[in-house]
Amino acid sequence: MAAALPLEDQLCYSLYAASMAITRAYKPTLDMLGITYPQYLVLHTLWEEDGRTIGAIAERLALESSTVTPLVKRLEGAGHVERRRNPADERQVNVFLTDQGAAMRERCGCLGEALMERVGLPMDQLLRLKKDADMLRHNLGD
Repeated sequence: MAAALPLEDQLCYSLYAASMAITRAYKPTLDMLGITYPQYLVLHTLWEEDGRTIGAIAERLALESSTVTPLVKRLEGAGHVERRRNPADERQVNVFLTDQGAAMRERCGCLGEALMERVGLPMDQLLRLKKDADMLRHNLGD
């Protein structure tokens, strides 16, 4: 049996650690706004297209609907979104931004820029890194 590579030599660990570092970098701003990173992602999908179904949000975020539902419920409790049954299909629940949720977009707008400043890499290198990460995710079937 071959010896396992040390963690620091494994791609999966590097990607995991980088993802955690990004989440930690966002945390102070998100804490100030009273939302978590997963809640931010849900809001972001609605800023892209308001009124998505729970299933569409889950698909956009590559999550299960059962994971998205509690996130939406917490956002609704905080006054950022509201859920409405689709009158054409009562089984579907659409999620809409409230005025408060729509206003969060402006307050969150600086997250990406602040992260890019902290990373300290040239834009072309960041774009290449994102493209490589997207290709990896695609090739793994997501």
